Amino acid sequence: MPGGRLTPQERQQIALGLADGLAYAEIARRLDRPTSTVTREVMRNGGPTGYRADLAHHATEHRARRRRQPTARGPAAVPPAHGRDAAAVAAYEETLTSVFIQSGMPRMMSRVTACLYITDTGSLTAAELAARLQVSPASISKAVTFLESQGMVRRERDERRRERYLIDDDVWYQATLASARALARVVETSRQGVGVLGSGTPAGNRLENIARFLAFVSETTLRAAEQARAVLYTQPSPPVPDASGGSGGDGESRD
Repeated sequence: MPGGRLTPQERQQIALGLADGLAYAEIARRLDRPTSTVTREVMRNGGPTGYRADLAHHATEHRARRRRQPTARGPAAVPPAHGRDAAAVAAYEETLTSVFIQSGMPRMMSRVTACLYITDTGSLTAAELAARLQVSPASISKAVTFLESQGMVRRERDERRRERYLIDDDVWYQATLASARALARVVETSRQGVGVLGSGTPAGNRLENIARFLAFVSETTLRAAEQARAVLYTQPSPPVPDASGGSGGDGESRD
């Protein structure tokens, strides 16, 4: 099985396979590559509907240059905490950003969100974000304004009076509530349409069915969010020591 980076020719084959509606596993089989390689390649570079071989190749080359120049991020670059692999963290940040983009979030907002997510503090200043992402402060300000309007981040002043942007532990709880409220507005508007178009007419029936469906989804989502909120504040269980005195489940022997 060949290793190393994907070639431009392989990326072109991936694009053709996606256009033909092939599954990732089938594309990987034809390339003699792991399915995970193809999946990661597509998700990092626009997803199955937005993947382009030339853009994917340029993006990969750009990421490779950034990794070869670790000082390019300026004074904000610090040694990874907790013994983390810097390259693995950078690759994961790219993957997380791509997932946010595929969910419908604009690119810069996705980059800011991913950057905040992978910090242990969950907060950064505008200057720190600009340095980490190598973008202008204006780009950060625009992204944060959007994220704040969606309830995804909040602002506060630190002891030096600097404005910091934070992601709270319950950010997805708040985002879920916002989504449910948005669905409720669609329900209300759809039911208004039934009155305008006439109950029992084809158009009126369509709107009534939409309203009933979305009302059920909205109400179910709200109940589930309330029931599951405690999960966001649950601490992971500590590793269970094995008989030899080590932590079980890590698969490593200790001398």
